Amino acid sequence: MDQLIIAAIPFFLLFLAIEIVVLRHAAHEHAVDPDAPVGYAPKDTATSLTMGIGSLGFKALVKIVALLVFVAVYELSPLKMPMDTWWAWVLLFLAEDLSFYAYHRGHHRVRMLWATHVVHHSSQHYNLSTALRQDWSPFTAPIFWLWLAVIGFPPWAILLAQSWNLLYQFLLHTETVRTLPRPIELIFNTPSHHRVHHGVQDKYLDKNYGGILIVWDRLFGTFQAEQERVVYGLTTNIETYNPVKVGYHEWVAMFRDIRRARNWRDRAGYMFRGPGWQPVADPVPATTAGRAGGADLGTPAVRKATRTGSPTVGPEVTHLRGSGHGARGDDDRGRGSRDAALEPEQGVLSGGG
Repeated sequence: MDQLIIAAIPFFLLFLAIEIVVLRHAAHEHAVDPDAPVGYAPKDTATSLTMGIGSLGFKALVKIVALLVFVAVYELSPLKMPMDTWWAWVLLFLAEDLSFYAYHRGHHRVRMLWATHVVHHSSQHYNLSTALRQDWSPFTAPIFWLWLAVIGFPPWAILLAQSWNLLYQFLLHTETVRTLPRPIELIFNTPSHHRVHHGVQDKYLDKNYGGILIVWDRLFGTFQAEQERVVYGLTTNIETYNPVKVGYHEWVAMFRDIRRARNWRDRAGYMFRGPGWQPVADPVPATTAGRAGGADLGTPAVRKATRTGSPTVGPEVTHLRGSGHGARGDDDRGRGSRDAALEPEQGVLSGGG
């Protein structure tokens, strides 16, 4: 169902042009207002659009493989959803949105998945072009929707539901809409809720994973309302607008860590633990004692050190990076520091004053 996304491209560009005009007016009227929208910067927008165009090709290849797998699983499953009934569509809507929540949360909590998703968070601007900043390595995504074929949803319906979820989320990436009526804010994901998700403040990190519905975050304890002014992006800059570097910098950093790891347990930790995970230091020489687990970067002291770039935090942590791919927490709340961000650029269309 990529035809829906491709057909929507003219509307994406139209809404983007309208938002540029609106935010340019806001920048002129509120030049000294610290709460004014961040707006657009030419290089940042060009990077976002380039990533979006490139992602169409990569995702088309992945969807061909995913479709074949979905068809095989659907044919093998004894269950079949009656798509000519209204309740099957309601169930599809809920099941697909829950799948997106699981996908989104997983791609923040596992470093190998974060290496893909970090692309979408790599802009310090928040506008409709940010919605188009998509990754070039979407190889893990179909796994999170496979269960829909198992329970009997036909592959075409799964792909259709993914498309309407993506279209909905495009409109969330804006500062021109502050809040919507309370019943909508209670049930649905809104621009306000999604701004929180893109924030770098401690209270905003790893919150609001929902796609269309925000109820999953309320149910699973990952909801955070918008309070203080959101600062967008990630906690450590990569200082580039090069699309290739934006797309693959975290993969490079992860494989560098894996290559330098001391053992296979540490290598697995660099791949499957939280972004920013580090193995602990040996408390005594390795000849007399074995190594223990890994450092939990979810503690407040470690999170603070990671944000400020401190090289060590007590004897239990081998090292922490303050630059490069940075670090994120590995605790149960999914809180930590985001890796990699672009330096803010005061562009001609910036609404920051």
